[in-house]
Amino acid sequence: MSTTAFTGEQQKTASETPTKLTLLPLIALVVGSMIGGGAFNLPSDMSRQASPAAILIGWLITGVGMLMLAFVYQGLAVRKPDLNAGPYAYAKAGFGPFVGFNSAWGYWLSAFLGNVAYAVAIFSALSHFFPVFGGGNNLASILGASICLWLIHVLVLGGIRQAAFVNIVTTIAKLVPLMAFILAAIIGFNWDKFAFNFWGSGDVQGVGNLGSILTQVKSTMLVTLWVFIGIEGASVYSARAAHRSDVGRATIIGFFGALAIYVLISILATGVLTQPELAAQKVPSMAGVMEALVGRWGASLVNLGLIVSVSGAFLSWTLLCAEIPYTCGRDGTFPKWFGGENQNGSPAHSLWATNLLIQAFLLLSLFSKSAYQFFYLIASVAILPPYVLSGAYALKLAMSGEGYADGDRARNRDALIGLLATLYGLWLVYAAGLGFLLMCAVLFAPGILVYAKARAEHGERVFVGYEYVIAAGIVVLAIAAAWLMWTGKLTPFH
Repeated sequence: MSTTAFTGEQQKTASETPTKLTLLPLIALVVGSMIGGGAFNLPSDMSRQASPAAILIGWLITGVGMLMLAFVYQGLAVRKPDLNAGPYAYAKAGFGPFVGFNSAWGYWLSAFLGNVAYAVAIFSALSHFFPVFGGGNNLASILGASICLWLIHVLVLGGIRQAAFVNIVTTIAKLVPLMAFILAAIIGFNWDKFAFNFWGSGDVQGVGNLGSILTQVKSTMLVTLWVFIGIEGASVYSARAAHRSDVGRATIIGFFGALAIYVLISILATGVLTQPELAAQKVPSMAGVMEALVGRWGASLVNLGLIVSVSGAFLSWTLLCAEIPYTCGRDGTFPKWFGGENQNGSPAHSLWATNLLIQAFLLLSLFSKSAYQFFYLIASVAILPPYVLSGAYALKLAMSGEGYADGDRARNRDALIGLLATLYGLWLVYAAGLGFLLMCAVLFAPGILVYAKARAEHGERVFVGYEYVIAAGIVVLAIAAAWLMWTGKLTPFH
């Protein structure tokens, strides 16, 4: 069935429960979803394989690309008010049910894998105060993370409004250490360190060559994508917004606020420590930079800030990734079971499925030497289909004229925005590299069975037309990835 056929039911459900969100909680969802553990580890993540020049270029590309994506979500929220749940709904409306399913599946994968990375980051930060937690993915950390996971599970089951309120509080609290770091880094910024090996060419004696500028910039792309995941947060909750126009406003406000913070953190850090020093910092690397600026108390402040920040982001993404299977279960894209609610209007069944998967991957993190980086990179790749398809849908609408009045000049502007957003998404696919794409195929392949179950429930054919080709491609890539992992040529947990 089409998305439109179920829109009335979705809107009815949203209106019958007291969960309408105004501009402030929508902004908090966007900012809270984006600014998580990634912001606190930007100094080392950005500098690991890149010079200051490459970092600047990387942020320029990301700034333009993500701004176009923000404009896409702002425009689609108003132009297609009947489509709720953001990226998944746009992909389904524009390119068919199976493409829409994979968009939703990728978004869900990204959300819960991101939460695994967040859990590792929280306990890595706690190890600053309690060394028993080590790197954040030892046995003590997994036990602690599991307890936190199920406490948040209980909170969300209590109702969306209550959890959104907690998110506002944590969003405000997390900004304090970030602002303190930026102020301290501005005061302590050293131009000579910033300019030292500025292009990463290794021309300076004793400094290694980081490779071509293109290679360096590519190395920053998944990092910058990771910290911007969540830009569509208000769009995902569009059905629960008190005013539809607030969805677009929250997206743009959240984008510019986060961009300013990210650029300042990553650039100022290069004027405090050199590239090799930044690359060697443990999670959260901002703590090491802050300690160099003001002493150990600064590292303690940053670690406390990360714990608050990531806890809030963990909550935000628990809300967001439970909402997608819930909505999909109600409109036929996922099996009906995912659409189950409890008496508080919370998406109980999808929440159980999500948190059980998070628990499973937390256990798998025991076998990874760099669990935080691995899970956030996989999460970044998994969300690429929703982002690419959102831009492509905006481009398709502008080219066809659907939803536009005759002679509407906005069509040309929206076509350009959609094209640039799509090209940015495809560039990210290229920058991700074949290894991560293959590993993601392994995670997408089981989704075919879930999709087949949903179609069977409605008595519909599983695939039509080009959908057979897409499904076959996913299976072939998954088999190839499994073989490469079996032979040791592709290592998922490094």
